[in-house]
Amino acid sequence: MSVKIGNIDLGDFPLLLAPMEDVSDPPFRFVCKQNGVDMMYTEFISSEGLIRDAAKSRQKLDVFEYERPIGIQIFGSDIEHMREATEIATQAKPDLIDINYGCPVKNVACRGAGASLLQDIDKMVAMTAAVVKATHLPVTVKTRLGWDDNTKNVYEVAERLQDVGIQALTIHGRTRSQMYKGVADWTLIREIKRNPRIQIPIFGNGDVDSPEKAANWRLEYEVDGIMIGRAAIGYPWIFREVKHFFETGTFLEGPTINERVDVCATHLRKSIEWKGPKTGIFEMRRHYANYFKGIPNFKEYRMKLVSLESVEDIEDVLHEIRNKFDTVAV
Repeated sequence: MSVKIGNIDLGDFPLLLAPMEDVSDPPFRFVCKQNGVDMMYTEFISSEGLIRDAAKSRQKLDVFEYERPIGIQIFGSDIEHMREATEIATQAKPDLIDINYGCPVKNVACRGAGASLLQDIDKMVAMTAAVVKATHLPVTVKTRLGWDDNTKNVYEVAERLQDVGIQALTIHGRTRSQMYKGVADWTLIREIKRNPRIQIPIFGNGDVDSPEKAANWRLEYEVDGIMIGRAAIGYPWIFREVKHFFETGTFLEGPTINERVDVCATHLRKSIEWKGPKTGIFEMRRHYANYFKGIPNFKEYRMKLVSLESVEDIEDVLHEIRNKFDTVAV
C-alpha cells in the first residue's frame, strides 16, 4: 500500500533525503534525485530570515520541477513569525511545509527553536497549529526522541501534533543532548508506529548507512519510510543501492571511478549554475573528500581540488583522476 502525505503518493516504502544545513541545496539534491531518492527537503530556513527578506534565506526557497515532491523546512522560536514564514514559503510552491523541531546545534536550540521546543510541548503544539492554518499545503514535522534521556516525550508529541493536523512525522532516534553522538535508538519510533491512535506516516532517521541496515530496520522498526542524511553526503548512490537491495536482496556494485567523477562534475556544474562561479566553486570544496573516499593515495588530488579557483582547472584534475584511478577498486 502506498505511503501518502496528503495527495502526495510516495510509493510503498519511500526513501527521503534529510534536510541538512550547508548540504541539502539544489545542486546536491539534483544528484540525489538522479540516484532514486523519493522525497527531498530544502536546507532548514530561518523564519526570522524570511520575514527580514534576508538574501540567504530567500535563496533557500528555490525549488525546481524535477525535484518534486519537495518540502521546504522552516524553523523558529516565535509562533507569529513562523506563521508569516509559512505564508512566504507557501508562495514558493513546494509540495509541503516541514517544521524543524530537531536541530540540536547551540545557536538554534539555545535560542528557543529546533529541538528546544521539545522542552515546551504546549508551545510546539500551538506553533504547529499556526503553521497548519497558514497554508493549504500538507505540513510535516521532523523531531527527536526528546531533550535528554530523562525527557523522551516524542510519543506524546506524535499524538498531539497529529491532532492539530500534521500529515507525517520524521523522528531522529537520538535526544538533543546526544547531538549526533552514540547510536540512534529506533525502539521508541516503533512504539509510536504501533500506537493505534497514530494514523499518519512515521519515518525513521539516524544511522542508516547501508542497504542491509535499511532493510533490517525497515522490518524491525515497522516504519513507513526511511530518511537518510549523512550517509548520502558524497555518496548519493546510497538511495539506488538501498532500493536494489529491497528489490533483489543482493548488493548493487558500488560506483566506479568514472561514475564518481561524473557525479562530482555534475554537482560542481550545478553548484556554479545556482551560486555563481566564485561561491559555487568555494562551497563545492566540502564535498570532494566524500566523493573520492576510500581511494588510496588520493591526498595530492584532494589538495588540488580544494585549492583551485577555476572550473577549467578543476575539470582538468577530475579528468586526471578518471585516468589515473580507473582500475582502482573502491
